[in-house]
Amino acid sequence: MKAVPGKLDTSLLTSEQRPMLRFLVVLTAASTIGLQGYTILFNNFAAEMVHLNGSQVGITQSVREIPGLLTLLVVFVLLLVREHKLAALSVALLGLGTGITALIPSYGWVIFTTVVMSFGFHYYETTNQSLTLQYFSTAVSPLIFGRLRALAAVSSVVAGIIVFCLSGVVQYRGMYLAIGAIVFAAGIWGLFQNPTHAGIVPQRKKMIFRRRYSLFYILTLLSGARRQIFVVFSILLLVQVFHFTVREMTILFIVNNVVAYILNSQIGKAINHFGERSISSIEYSGVIVIFLVYAFTSSKNLVMFMYILDNILYNFDVAIRTYFQKVADPSDIASSMSVGFTINHIAAVFLPALGGYFWMMDYRIPFIAGSVLGVISLIAAQWMRVPDKAPVLQS
Repeated sequence: MKAVPGKLDTSLLTSEQRPMLRFLVVLTAASTIGLQGYTILFNNFAAEMVHLNGSQVGITQSVREIPGLLTLLVVFVLLLVREHKLAALSVALLGLGTGITALIPSYGWVIFTTVVMSFGFHYYETTNQSLTLQYFSTAVSPLIFGRLRALAAVSSVVAGIIVFCLSGVVQYRGMYLAIGAIVFAAGIWGLFQNPTHAGIVPQRKKMIFRRRYSLFYILTLLSGARRQIFVVFSILLLVQVFHFTVREMTILFIVNNVVAYILNSQIGKAINHFGERSISSIEYSGVIVIFLVYAFTSSKNLVMFMYILDNILYNFDVAIRTYFQKVADPSDIASSMSVGFTINHIAAVFLPALGGYFWMMDYRIPFIAGSVLGVISLIAAQWMRVPDKAPVLQS
């Protein structure tokens, strides 16, 4: 590997693998631009154009997570369409949902476009993970995941730049249409690509739950709960308790993504060097400390540093998927990724509302609960064991 952030030594790849990497790079960049563009604009659009109240915004955010719960249906969709085609269709759907968001400024329309956009995003994420694990060996897949995470960080910044540049020229309708068009075009491009090759293990086209994958399911569920605390309550802490301004939050957003770009490509190498159990143990140990600091610190600078560290450790969850790749039957990957994505989103249905209730009692409670989840995750991670010779998916 070259010591350049985000760069992958292409000598590690066969000529058959390079088309799939190119395919995933283009669609991942487009997917991230679509999601971030939608998210950056949404709160202002909802308030200024649709005049949604807090309850309606909350319901919309909950509805956005429903497609994540329904990703287990991907295995049935794959009976009708090949997986790489579904990935491209999903990105096109994400672009379509984003592009039409501002055409009709009404609550019902916002709910509809949110569902369309979210189905596209979540189904792409599922197929993206599955294709990466199928088409790249256990030694290379951590590097690919790191490369794609670094790319997503850059794409998030690009989305912010696009919104900033367009905001002075067009209204919300034009901004949503422009971002949606970019993403939709990438999805259509993907439909005309065939990055596959014949050396891949055929996937079982049915729902699969196996007892020997229990640790993967448990860690995935805990990761989803940790994600909700990070996404919802960490930002709420910065804004409501420490009174970060919009400008400070924007700077923090940029810093986070720059750091993610630099470090994400190194996470894959660290997994290969130290192993999934060590990397996961570092993540969960850090989570325990971070959430306790969130709960009890009064230092604005310290909480800002913890937030950046929290964002870094959040990307360590790649180790859960690379662990699964090493212990799983290669033909179970597509089904298990869809099931795993659903499990990951179980917490998204109830945890924000439950955490919000306890937040109103004392904002420290969600973070103390998060540190307890970190302890449970740390204990569970000690059972991560991989075979001496992990199954190789291809030569």
